[in-house]
Amino acid sequence: MTTSLARMLRILDLVETQAHASTPDEMAAQLGFTRSTLYRYLKELTEAGLLTSLPDLGYTLGPRIAELDFRMRTTDPLILAGAPVMADLVRAEGGVALLCRRYRDRVLCVHQEQVGDAVHSSYERGYARPLLRGAASRVILANLPPVAVSRLFERLPLEFAAAGLGSSLAAARARLRAIRQAGWDSTEGQVTPGVTGIAAPLFDGQGTVLGSLSLTLGRRALAESETRRIASLITEGAAAVGAAIGGHSQSQMAGLDRKAG
Repeated sequence: MTTSLARMLRILDLVETQAHASTPDEMAAQLGFTRSTLYRYLKELTEAGLLTSLPDLGYTLGPRIAELDFRMRTTDPLILAGAPVMADLVRAEGGVALLCRRYRDRVLCVHQEQVGDAVHSSYERGYARPLLRGAASRVILANLPPVAVSRLFERLPLEFAAAGLGSSLAAARARLRAIRQAGWDSTEGQVTPGVTGIAAPLFDGQGTVLGSLSLTLGRRALAESETRRIASLITEGAAAVGAAIGGHSQSQMAGLDRKAG
């Protein structure tokens, strides 16, 4: 049974995907809500600052979204731990370092670091990408539970094949197992033409994959030895970030234990 909160959040999902302001009539037609229910939800979302209305245009995302984004950039333990590691990577190797998180069946870039503007990555901050394309995404997919991979394959078998991950579930599992065992992945031009992406997974203190740390380099056809050398640096960086957020979580738990005591 769909809860009232889940129904209300569908409005945010709809507004997020629109290229223009959404009118109540458009929302009612697409969501199937009664006008009284729709206006009640719109009132709550607007008062919370998650939506804002423009006269004669409709509803768009509200200022609270920008406020939440600022809070995320300045307080998220993953970003705070990852930023210095990423800065070191781009100083040493150039390119664009990306910190990505899994979001539903997508991957979202939450932070970038780069020196200069010679290289451009299509994984812009806040822009969601599929789990199947690019090293930053595939290395996350490779570390998801088997049941999650199976469900995704059932929904997107053609996309798996197009991404070079296999035309059968068995082939996809074998390809993802190889990525998981290697501890990193590398792709060329799957997201941004003319570049190479190398990525390693990020784990929390319980061993659950959170996202990925990657480096986008403005060249293709790297020598295997060069790819492995850079992959080793990224893997070490990802391990350092994981250790930092694991320590942060343990410190928080210790603080709660002291308060409880």
